[in-house]
Amino acid sequence: MIARHSRTELTSDPQTLLTVDNTKLLQSPLFEPLHAILAGFDTHDFPTLQDCNDLLAKRITPIRVKSGKPLHFVSQECGKLPFERQYEPRCYLEGEVPTRTNNWHDLFNALVWLAFPESKAAINARHYQALAEQAKVAKDSQRGAVRDVNTLLDESGVIVVYSNAELAGLLRDFKWKELFWQRREQVSASMGFYIFGHGLYEKALQPYVGMTGQGLLLAVEPAFFSWSLSKRLAHLDTLLARHLDSLENCRNTRDLSPVPLLGVPGWTPDNEIEQYYENTHYFRPGRRAARKNEILARD
Repeated sequence: MIARHSRTELTSDPQTLLTVDNTKLLQSPLFEPLHAILAGFDTHDFPTLQDCNDLLAKRITPIRVKSGKPLHFVSQECGKLPFERQYEPRCYLEGEVPTRTNNWHDLFNALVWLAFPESKAAINARHYQALAEQAKVAKDSQRGAVRDVNTLLDESGVIVVYSNAELAGLLRDFKWKELFWQRREQVSASMGFYIFGHGLYEKALQPYVGMTGQGLLLAVEPAFFSWSLSKRLAHLDTLLARHLDSLENCRNTRDLSPVPLLGVPGWTPDNEIEQYYENTHYFRPGRRAARKNEILARD
């Protein structure tokens, strides 16, 4: 059995990764949606706010939040802040994304804004609308179900696209070995996995068995998988943004499906043997299947 906490490390020191060897990120399939952006940094030092804003300035079409304001990254303020200066309202009302310096979590948040601008703006708008409504009715600091699922997607989301509904069903039913091993070629041909959550990118600096994303499944046409990466990412951004703009979607965490990321074919050399998928600590059965197995064991 594979050790539960074994790691496939990209670096032993994440803070110095970009200063020492950025090629590991550019070669990793986990970072594929960010490859073009990472390659755009001219400096060998840890990217600064100015570096991120310079990438914004190079875009032909400016990124705008849903209020219409152009996006830019700013230093984070500390202390108790009025509503309009808090993170989500400030982003929505002014287009300002508070960003800590020398911080991987916030850097990846900025990079995901650059990779998926429409989707990030849609998430921010949902947060802002929920907060504004909440402020009208009560002084309640709890997020609520809608903000919970959007936070989970923003931090730990992975976009799962498919043109074969049967494969999507296997994922939703936690049939990991059948999906990732027995149907491996079909998965490679008609499914795609794209990390979206910036917190998940931070974890991917040191990927480990147990690393799990929250999958949002979206159907695409078979032709999608023959497109260039840039065309696929642009389509995904529009597709996800439209999904989030429909308020009936993503209202509960049950709308997301867990995805054991290091089970995705090609995402680690370790999963090239069948025994890898027998680690039930990582490739866990769904609750219904687990309950059924418990009953059978007692019988």
